Amino acid sequence: MPYVNIKITKEGATTEKKAELIRGVTNLLRDIMGKNPQTTVVIIEEVDTDNWGIGGETVTQRRRQGS
Repeated sequence: MPYVNIKITKEGATTEKKAELIRGVTNLLRDIMGKNPQTTVVIIEEVDTDNWGIGGETVTQRRRQGS
């Protein structure tokens, strides 16, 4: 039973885009690894940009600076 955890920043991913991502990952595991889609679990976690850091700065700070 595959378990996939996807983390993205919380900034407007639509319900439709998240559903498309879940379908796409499920299909990829089916096509590449032969996994049963009925037992594939995909979790999407949305993280505030203030809670995601890269290179010692939050994503919020980096985006303000244009990094």
